[in-house]
Amino acid sequence: MDARRDVILTALAQAGWPEPAWYETTPDDPGHGQTRDAVANGAQVVFVCGGDGTVMDCIGALAGSDAALAVLPAGTGNLLAANLGLPDDPAAGVALATEMGRRRLDVGVVEGRCFAVMAGMGFDADLLQATSARLKARIGVAAYVWSGLQRLRDRPMRVEIRLDDDPPFLRRARTVIVGNVGRLQGGVRLLADAEPDNGQLDAAILAPRSLTHWARLAWGVLRRHDHIPRMEVLRARRVRITSDRPQPRELDGDPIAPARHMDVTVRPGALLLCVPQPDRSPDLAQGAPDAGSVA
Repeated sequence: MDARRDVILTALAQAGWPEPAWYETTPDDPGHGQTRDAVANGAQVVFVCGGDGTVMDCIGALAGSDAALAVLPAGTGNLLAANLGLPDDPAAGVALATEMGRRRLDVGVVEGRCFAVMAGMGFDADLLQATSARLKARIGVAAYVWSGLQRLRDRPMRVEIRLDDDPPFLRRARTVIVGNVGRLQGGVRLLADAEPDNGQLDAAILAPRSLTHWARLAWGVLRRHDHIPRMEVLRARRVRITSDRPQPRELDGDPIAPARHMDVTVRPGALLLCVPQPDRSPDLAQGAPDAGSVA
């Protein structure tokens, strides 16, 4: 972390920005409180160094504010960075932020917690929770494949799904994923048409019932077919999922408490993100913003 800090300090100095205030995350507070304090102390850009879980906690404090998020990927999962073309190199990430490219993104909300990538209920949440950190460190994305293969024959759930104010409908599904962006681990694009700034969320209902179904579904996703067998994709501002029994759930890859329900809503344009784009944000274009860094 000291080496990464030196890189960040050097890149900021080269851009003519002031030295940032530093906020360390803790097991009890992995980012939300530190980000809230940084914004309260006047930070206009918050550099978040960590994985998707840390980024998600920080987004909860940034959503609705005029402070911009600059993601410096450093965890085992960096789906937001991968989906939006954000660099892995911290110096490049700092340079991107100082070039003033900004984009307003939507965020999803579940039980008061914000997420930027996806919320899931069922198989995907069970898979993420069951895959050990040690195995991920050893074999990377293949760890998810190994854990998934052991759960392909698990019993599906019966779910009632309601989109916005439409009448509810019933499905037998293995998982329901509600996404703000479309890419999963390993670069797999599940939600081909998901857009992070359209004011809506895409909901994928995956309903394979056999190993053959799983194979056809996986092939369709990997080959980016227009019609993927055993998968239904819908779009809404609000998605309510009710299962016949408690199910594992996750937000941006982090497990949350199992439950029978998951209500997902969208906050359009709630997050200001540093991205590689030429347009300059009018509110940050003058002078060097005060910076805060959450690591």
